[in-house]
Amino acid sequence: MSTHITIATRESRLALWQAHHVKQLLEAQGHTVSLLGMTTMGDQILDQPLSKVGGKGLFIKELEVALAEGSAHIAVHSLKDVPMDLPKGFSLACILEREDPRDAWVSPHFDSLENLPQGAVVGTSSLRRTVLLHALRPDLKIEALRGNLDTRLRKLDEGQYAGIVLATAGLKRLGLSDRIKHSFDLRKMLPAAGQGAIGIEICADRPDLLEVLAPLNHLHTAVAVYAERGVSRTMGGSCSMPLAAHAKLNNGILSISAAWGDPLNSHAPLIQAEDQCALDPQSANALALATQLGVKVAEKLMAKGAVGV
Repeated sequence: MSTHITIATRESRLALWQAHHVKQLLEAQGHTVSLLGMTTMGDQILDQPLSKVGGKGLFIKELEVALAEGSAHIAVHSLKDVPMDLPKGFSLACILEREDPRDAWVSPHFDSLENLPQGAVVGTSSLRRTVLLHALRPDLKIEALRGNLDTRLRKLDEGQYAGIVLATAGLKRLGLSDRIKHSFDLRKMLPAAGQGAIGIEICADRPDLLEVLAPLNHLHTAVAVYAERGVSRTMGGSCSMPLAAHAKLNNGILSISAAWGDPLNSHAPLIQAEDQCALDPQSANALALATQLGVKVAEKLMAKGAVGV
């Protein structure tokens, strides 16, 4: 049965691309869809790191208000911006197939991180990227880089940084693949939990929307992301956590790797852990099993000295 659906979305170019992508998928299912563009607190506060002003939940609060008030039916998010625990009354309805989850090296003059001169300035406001970059190059000077994708690229082009690290997925989605010098090997730069995936949030009392969105859910991505978010949730994860986690389902085996670094000591080695389990993504308990695997890996990290919050 067709229905009309209003999508709440941030108004950044990448957020609108994601919302239009979901719109097209729903229209292909026979639904009519409109967009409700909104500016969030996370979009407005650009002079401080997210870890100091409330975390990535600042990117979705206004969208949740629109859902609660009924002015929108669903909200489309970059999943890595979604807090590990949603407020009461909201739920994650589905997860779309993931784009390339890797981080991208972007620089006008240097082909790789290895080619940077000693003490070069690299831009990122992510604590995860900061500790991973320092693990590869302790000499680098990491400076804050906030703003939407276009703003970050403009700051790079103005010469404020020798290079910056961005999500490969966002650059690809906006047709900016030519800005990528290379995407980091996952063994060197593990992504954030949920990186490259799009999540759709609804009010928890709308089972009718669950049915509408079911065809968009990608099971392989969902179990991987639930495992990753299991790591972050167990460690109290947010953007104030220098934590990376990446999982993948291959031939019925869900494997996950995670890393934690000390943001106060650029010379400290990363703490790393991994695990795997057999998993059928279509089983009724698949998401619970994936989450449990993430919990196990988080416990391994903490047993080795990683500090939760």
